Amino acid sequence: MTSITVTPPRSAPAAARTALTALIRRDLVVLSKHFGEFVGRTIMQPFLLVFIFLYVFPTIGQGVGGAGGRTGESDFATVLVPGVVAISIMFQGIQSVAIQLSQEFGYTREIEDRVQAPCPIWLVAVARVLSGATQGLISAVIVLPIATVVHAPGVEAHLSVHWWIVLTMIPLACLAMTSLGLLLGTSFEPRNIGVMFGFVVLPLVFLGGTYYQWTRLSLVHLGDFHWLQVLVLANPLIYITEGMRAGFTDASHMPLYVIYPVLTGFCVLFLGLGLRNFRHRVLS
Repeated sequence: MTSITVTPPRSAPAAARTALTALIRRDLVVLSKHFGEFVGRTIMQPFLLVFIFLYVFPTIGQGVGGAGGRTGESDFATVLVPGVVAISIMFQGIQSVAIQLSQEFGYTREIEDRVQAPCPIWLVAVARVLSGATQGLISAVIVLPIATVVHAPGVEAHLSVHWWIVLTMIPLACLAMTSLGLLLGTSFEPRNIGVMFGFVVLPLVFLGGTYYQWTRLSLVHLGDFHWLQVLVLANPLIYITEGMRAGFTDASHMPLYVIYPVLTGFCVLFLGLGLRNFRHRVLS
């Protein structure tokens, strides 16, 4: 007599974990097949940024901070390199999540295939955020060496790595920016991507401390009110750029006891609103 072994059904949490892992692995497999394209789009903007500001400008005598000679240009390089890493994480979060979601919710409706996975709808969105955060982490690892070595002779970024800050700030920054990508991708239609870049992304970049320290904005004021230093506090990128400066340099920066809680709060806010929008878009 042949015995039949019956495998007990998996619990709902176990099935959800399996589905989540499968969704993330799918995204990473797709990334591995297009890794050259990923690297190209990741390094293009940061490379051009440091090439122009830290190589071309100093070489032709128009270096930012050039009034202080090579010392001033090196000080600017010290400020710029962490900012370049920060914006690479931001752009990767928007490209890997926001743009992809806007397309999947568009005419292809590829999102319908994903939400058929045996897990809650919100977990599908979380999988996209986590896979995007992984890509952001890879982009930071790729961009930092490039931003460090591309500079004119005599110009040098004075880096001093504080590992506990780097190892905590970069993952938190990646999660915050991919959560922002989830919110943007579920808020803008594909036809409005240009509006998103013009009215959301560009202000984030130019008011996000990429090219300057937050502490230096105290010099911009009306009377005793440091209006610009206060205004940029609404920008999540300023906390990432300042956190990167704290992690990679000894330059002055925003206090860490402000950076970590506020950036965590932005992450929770963006993720919560993004999950709400995601569910609404899927069920509509």
